[in-house]
Amino acid sequence: MTSQPTLPRTGNGPEKPGGPGNPPDSGLQAGLKNRHLSMIAIGGVIGAGLFVGSSTGIATAGPGILLSYALVGTLVVLVMRMLGEMSAANPTSGSFSAHADRALGPWAGFSIGWLYWFFWVVVLAVEATAGAAILEGWIPAVPQWGWALIVMVVLTATNLASVGSYGEFEFWFAGIKVVAIGAFIVIGGLAVFGVLPGADSDQAGLANLTDHGGFLPNGAGAILTGILLVVFSFMGSEIATLAAGESEDPQRAVTKATNSIIWRIGVFYLGSIFVVVCLLPWDSKSIAEDGSYVAALDSLGIAHAGQIMNFIVLTSVLSCLNSGLYTASRMAFSLGRRGDAPKAFARTTRRGVPRNAIVASVVFGFVAVFFNYKFPDSVFLFLVNSSGAVALFVWLVICFSQLRMRKIIEAEAPEKLVVRMWLYPYLTWASAALIVFVLGYMLTDTEHNGRTTMLLSLMVAGVVLAVSFVKQRVAGRRGDADAGTDTGMDTGAARDGARTG
Repeated sequence: MTSQPTLPRTGNGPEKPGGPGNPPDSGLQAGLKNRHLSMIAIGGVIGAGLFVGSSTGIATAGPGILLSYALVGTLVVLVMRMLGEMSAANPTSGSFSAHADRALGPWAGFSIGWLYWFFWVVVLAVEATAGAAILEGWIPAVPQWGWALIVMVVLTATNLASVGSYGEFEFWFAGIKVVAIGAFIVIGGLAVFGVLPGADSDQAGLANLTDHGGFLPNGAGAILTGILLVVFSFMGSEIATLAAGESEDPQRAVTKATNSIIWRIGVFYLGSIFVVVCLLPWDSKSIAEDGSYVAALDSLGIAHAGQIMNFIVLTSVLSCLNSGLYTASRMAFSLGRRGDAPKAFARTTRRGVPRNAIVASVVFGFVAVFFNYKFPDSVFLFLVNSSGAVALFVWLVICFSQLRMRKIIEAEAPEKLVVRMWLYPYLTWASAALIVFVLGYMLTDTEHNGRTTMLLSLMVAGVVLAVSFVKQRVAGRRGDADAGTDTGMDTGAARDGARTG
């Protein structure tokens, strides 16, 4: 993947601040409407992990899981503010990878770009399998692998059609998630305060926050463990900055997505988890057995709660698949534009679709799905664990990129700083320190597989870094050789001229 000759770093590479994210020669088209970007920004932060994985966090930290979500949510808000500052000044489909390329060097853009691509193609396999399991339960005549194949093919076709098709599908997928979780918060909140007519909510109440062992029944240390369990469910909030490069008004889209991240996390994450831990005691067996949201709906006497939640989870899975394929392909496209991937990845169709980048991403996704069915406890488990800490790596690179990029923007185009990081550079450094702390704490976590995930992720990151440095060194030697050849020719010409004179 790194044997291609280095391309000029233009287009979706690290353009000068204020340049268009996707200039006319990039091949991408502005096919995303403002309503698409708005819903992508809102729904992108709501992953299937919120519905599926929150029960483990509640069982670990009790009501104190709210603090874990609040800490991670605050970190995401700060990181998104940094990313928003850079992306508003220079919207590009490469997003943080392109910014890192310019701010920290080609090695950073190459490494974080490929790690992010790797993360999302593994997510494709995870989500396709999860969605297939739900669909097989509804229609068992089609085997699980068949459903996974159908889902992947349909969403691949959607992404290949046009960026507008992706945006339209995501608009409705995200819309269903937003409506569903909003209804859950309203209905559950009414039950918590005892004003929901006809609901069986005898267990509900604010007392669940402090009864059953207190707000921190397993001690303050459980908050840190809770952070490890919930941090990865926030991955996806940055998708809006990648998609902004193909929108009608990139700068406005990035600014809007950045400014709305606070209420999105506050409502959808903290609001819904608050309702869950108030509706039921944190140590209720139903939370562990049925899942937190299903158990919460059951406690209200809502019929078919499990199937309702399965539909919502399926919608989230399809949304994640749709956005994952889009995100992976655009990152591959950006890497191709910058010479960090095969040049074929940077080619687009007449409709502005990077077909080769999409196909390459989905092929790897299909291979990962095969590994999940054939080697679930070996190869696929390795893929999942080795990509698990990428979210934190991405956030850390965003922090260091912003520290450098702020100075570049101020020097070259200060008028493009329409979004500014709060209390720069102090909050940026504080965010980076918190991320490093979480990464270090993962190495001590043996109960929830944190150490394994961290070590494997570091190993993969080390391999990618090594490849990037080798690539740079080879490219440097080629450049020196070319320069030497040019110099030799110039010298020879000069000598001939001297003789003539």
